[in-house]
Amino acid sequence: MTEQVTQQQINSVLWQAADTFRGKIDSSTYKDYILTMLFIKYLSDAYKERVEEYTKRYDGDEQRIKRALSRERFVLDEYSTFDYLYSKRNDTEIGEIINKALERLENENTGKLRGVFRNIDFNSEATLGRAKERNAMLRSLLEDFNKLTLKPSVVGSEDIIGDAYQYMIEQFASDAGKKGGEFYTPTMASELLARLVKPKENDRIYDPTCGSGSLLIRVANQVPNKKVAVYGQERNGATHSLALMNMYLHGIDDAKIEWGDTLANPLHLEDGKLMKFQAIVANPPFSLDKWAMGFAGEGNNDSKFKMESSLDPHRRFDWGVPPGSKGDYAFVQHMLYSLAENGSMATILPNGVLFRGASEGKIRKQIIEMNLLDCVIGLPAGLFFGTGIPACIMVFKKGRKRKDVLFIDASGEENYEKGKNQNKLREEDIEKIIKTYEKFEVIEKYSYVANIDEIKDNDFNLNIPRYVDTFEEEEQVNMEQVKEKIIDIKQELQEIESQMEKYLKELGL
Repeated sequence: MTEQVTQQQINSVLWQAADTFRGKIDSSTYKDYILTMLFIKYLSDAYKERVEEYTKRYDGDEQRIKRALSRERFVLDEYSTFDYLYSKRNDTEIGEIINKALERLENENTGKLRGVFRNIDFNSEATLGRAKERNAMLRSLLEDFNKLTLKPSVVGSEDIIGDAYQYMIEQFASDAGKKGGEFYTPTMASELLARLVKPKENDRIYDPTCGSGSLLIRVANQVPNKKVAVYGQERNGATHSLALMNMYLHGIDDAKIEWGDTLANPLHLEDGKLMKFQAIVANPPFSLDKWAMGFAGEGNNDSKFKMESSLDPHRRFDWGVPPGSKGDYAFVQHMLYSLAENGSMATILPNGVLFRGASEGKIRKQIIEMNLLDCVIGLPAGLFFGTGIPACIMVFKKGRKRKDVLFIDASGEENYEKGKNQNKLREEDIEKIIKTYEKFEVIEKYSYVANIDEIKDNDFNLNIPRYVDTFEEEEQVNMEQVKEKIIDIKQELQEIESQMEKYLKELGL
């Protein structure tokens, strides 16, 4: 019987593979090569195992074997397998050979893999350096992956491969610092969002800024057998590719992940209108500058460009156009216009969206008056990669019956685990938030339910300290004790000065 490979063994080999590039290429770039190679290795090993099974089952009958293989999730020919690439590892054109293998893999699986590898170039001199250095790195990468056996019978569960992929994405995000936040939301923050929207079987779930897809997978995992329809959009080409591979490695073969700018060109449409979703989650880029440039026309680089709501064919900004330097409410309005009746939406945003004025204040007022805002959750600082900006979660619902808004201040030190470089939410922290939200309860110094009149009285300012009083009274000072202490200190000081004077006289000074 073949010995099972563990999650730790896979993660260890993957991290060794990262050493090939570390110090030579930025981790936000070399992640694409390692994660793509993991994907190829798994597909190759899984396909090879099926070939062995069918060969044995059909006693070498090539026609029956071929028919059986054509029904597999993915079909590989000889020249798109990892084994073939490994055999060519010393070839001076290894980068181009890998590129052609990826192209063949796409062509053999056009229904699933069309365009998946178009943004990943293993022969890029600009990224990987001159031929000699590039070839050495790719040879080392292939040799590292050759240490792994990822056949399903050895791995045991496809989740192990998906989890390894997630592990690497998280490690790269941490290593990449600020750039890491562009493609990954920390695990427990994703888990919190997923539980807040509570998707049901057959729901459509959507993330308009889906990065590598990890947040969407967390939401899908809330439903048994992931029986939901998954939709996402990502504007970075390489990250879009990672998202598709991430979906496949987690057994989600029918996810519809589009490549493009969601604000300028939303691609999930029905009859020309924005598609509607029952559950929406997002961690959009904080205060995105020049978010409206996609509406400005080709070549318009005026940072002061002011967008008119009429420029958007979907009329998402009729409640107000956010400032060009802060796209937060542009994403919020896009999601609200995409939210189905009785749907739920949770998004991570910078705290500024709660109180900034001008056009953002007008949009916030409109959203509150339309009774769309359900809950505001203040998060601990330092949760997200590459930014210390205080953040919150805003939860919205369509078809709300209640008129109140729940405020939760989960930013206190007792509500998270302090880390060296990054703070983390623990399971008990998430459970506390979810329990408070589900009960919609008031907890002293933690949560408060505000009615619409209170919010109006605050001029629609949602800054959490206006509603949740976390002020801790300082212990009263006993002035008599302080006075006595001062007298004692003065006496001690006089004694020390007297002793010092005595010593100085003895020294003749």
